[in-house]
Amino acid sequence: MSVFLQCLKVALPATWKSASWLLKLMIPISLGVTLLQHYGILEVLASYLHPLFVHLGLPGASAIAFISGAMAGTYAGLAAMMSMPLNMKEATILGIMIALCHALPMESAVNRKTGSSFWKMSLIRIFMAFGSAFLLNLFLGESSEKYIYLGVPANSTTAEMLSGWVVSQLKMSVMVVLIIYFLMVLQRMLEAYRLLRPLSELLSPMMRFFGLPEKAAYMWLVGNVLGISYGSAVMLELKEKRVITPEDANAVNYHLIMSHSLLEDTLVLAATGIPALLLISVRVTLAFFLVWLRRACLFLFK
Repeated sequence: MSVFLQCLKVALPATWKSASWLLKLMIPISLGVTLLQHYGILEVLASYLHPLFVHLGLPGASAIAFISGAMAGTYAGLAAMMSMPLNMKEATILGIMIALCHALPMESAVNRKTGSSFWKMSLIRIFMAFGSAFLLNLFLGESSEKYIYLGVPANSTTAEMLSGWVVSQLKMSVMVVLIIYFLMVLQRMLEAYRLLRPLSELLSPMMRFFGLPEKAAYMWLVGNVLGISYGSAVMLELKEKRVITPEDANAVNYHLIMSHSLLEDTLVLAATGIPALLLISVRVTLAFFLVWLRRACLFLFK
């Protein structure tokens, strides 16, 4: 059996395991948001949050999606987003906020293990998410195009609401399984062909542009391809083996909190219509800015 076919085969059980876990998280969140919306509770919550979120170009109810993403991850935030009637501008702003600020407790804990402050990493991500949303609201044009809506009409009966929700979840489940399978196959191929290290060596000179040490290229690549959570084992190993110093690991974390899991997050959000180029450019630009700002502060206040 060829390496490619072997990767296709080996990725199947891993896909089932990951997709099952994610859908167990996404489906209850989607149902919760749908019920809150159907019974008018979401509208009440939105009225309290609207004064803050209106400055971000978002309805108050979108706070539910942001909090879901920040606490549980991108897929949880996406499930909540698709259960709300949003236009593409709103979905783009909210998607970028979730991309910058997802799975906060878990990923900040990993950052702490690799040499950074849990609270500092968390607060920076929250600030950058709200700051970027505020700026995007100013510069993005108004949009009448509708985002994917897997909810149900407001005037539906309870039976219609539940049946419509079931159909929407089947569609969402198929999309999630296909995306996860693609990512699992890609990950297995990178491992089988041992491509991560050669790629990291090729990218080493680019680290200087980002304000990072060249020897941090492998840690940077792992974080961007596999993400902070999935790549944590590799990053911890590099630190423990002293391949990278605690200070360099901390510096890389400042970049990665803005730009990590770039492949998966972009693929998942772009699959629902959010512009991939905008997602990538915002995250990479913020990562570049944050690292160089930190370096400038360290130089001025040392």
